[in-house]
Amino acid sequence: MTLIYFLNGRICVIIYDMEIKIDKSILSLVGGDITKQDTEAIVNAANKSLRGGGGVDGAIHRAGGPKILEECIKIGGCETGEAVITTGGNLKAKHVIHTVGPIYRDGLHNEPKFLENAYKNSLKLASSKGIKSIAFPSISTGAYGYPLEQAAEIALKTAITYLKEHTDLPDGSQVLELVRFVLFGHKTLEIYERVLKRLI
Repeated sequence: MTLIYFLNGRICVIIYDMEIKIDKSILSLVGGDITKQDTEAIVNAANKSLRGGGGVDGAIHRAGGPKILEECIKIGGCETGEAVITTGGNLKAKHVIHTVGPIYRDGLHNEPKFLENAYKNSLKLASSKGIKSIAFPSISTGAYGYPLEQAAEIALKTAITYLKEHTDLPDGSQVLELVRFVLFGHKTLEIYERVLKRLI
């Protein structure tokens, strides 16, 4: 929910969380800066080299400091749709899960499956490491050009399905208590809210 009001002749915008309960977990949408999240892990929309870049990737590397890059170099890279984990460095989050989303061409080159796998593999990795809270950006919707509404639907469907299917994990993995989408800009948050309302 968003509240827009005027204060001293200026437009002020307050963005409220939207959240839903899925069994034992919470899925929430917030506006803000992913580098400032206090979840146990944040997800980086990385490139295949894991060497940092622009957008979310560059912001996370700058805020987290050199320890993140050092671990990324040791890992050596990550394929599209896969996920790897490093320290959170100087971030509030203890861990950064790096995943590589697809570059959008026309939607006919497995982009939807690669994007779904980027979210799913990040969630699986978090569970396997005992992480109970995770924050995602909107993967592939910046420089990689994925249409925002299509990407939001894939992201939210994947998270909802994962949370519904992973309530009691026989392999000893932890149940994720919080999956948060941290969305930069009013338009992105608004689209995610609209898609989530349609899905629930």
